[in-house]
Amino acid sequence: MVEPRAKDDLKVTELIKMLLDWINDELASQRIIVKDIEEDLFDGQILQKLIEKLANVRVEVPEVTQSEIGQKQKLRIVIEYMNRTLNVAMGWNQQKWTVDTIHSKNLVAILHLLVALVRHFRAPIRLPDNVTIPVLVVQKRDGLLQTKRITEEITTTNDDIGARFERDAFDTLFDHAPDKLNVVKKSLVTFVNKQLNKINLEVTDLDNQFHDGVYLVLLMGLLEGYFVPLYSFHLTPTTFEQKVHNVSFAFELMVDAGLPQPKARPEDVVNLDLKSTLRVLYNLFTKYKSVT
Repeated sequence: MVEPRAKDDLKVTELIKMLLDWINDELASQRIIVKDIEEDLFDGQILQKLIEKLANVRVEVPEVTQSEIGQKQKLRIVIEYMNRTLNVAMGWNQQKWTVDTIHSKNLVAILHLLVALVRHFRAPIRLPDNVTIPVLVVQKRDGLLQTKRITEEITTTNDDIGARFERDAFDTLFDHAPDKLNVVKKSLVTFVNKQLNKINLEVTDLDNQFHDGVYLVLLMGLLEGYFVPLYSFHLTPTTFEQKVHNVSFAFELMVDAGLPQPKARPEDVVNLDLKSTLRVLYNLFTKYKSVT
């Protein structure tokens, strides 16, 4: 359980207010106003509307119900969809949030889930750094109740949009040399088209044509000299989830080929973050520029 004084912490208060404002901004067109982060989210109705808005999807759930069983059934469908969208490792989310902890209005679980959504969808907000909440854990051992205090980490210093990676040449190009940036982009277009032209494909818009992961997957096959089975990825992805799958798969192929794990997140590429896309392509250029 969360220690009562935890909610009075300035950073916790700031985080809760920021998340509430973000949710209300996202759902403003539906005239939904969330006032209490625990009382308003526990039954899954607001969470359903939120993920539908963020991912531009429709989540099929039962009609509104007041029974606890009905609420949990609906909440389970919503949470399972969120987990798939967030692409969290199996079991990892169970340590952070579950249907039971969300439905029981567990503040820590609700905050973990919302922070994960903020990071995944690159919400245009800057979360406060190093937010922690003291939690009292009660366990029964040998017929006796034992308590211990732990500190739950909700955010780190990398929870702002885009995360803080070490600055590199692309940061400098974006900030100080946009003319040179265009030269780099043209070189990369020439590089990728040298390969993609072999299968009658062409890139004319570097900013937008890699965000669904299809060209990245095909490019890896061409550079490494193998055919990528079509069942391994979505050739015509339509959802955010399918595009993330494609880019993640392309990253796996890069690692298998001996390239370092890309610093960019798949979600960044899908969300048309040009700097992330350029970093990925430049790593390919560096390794394969001499490939004919």
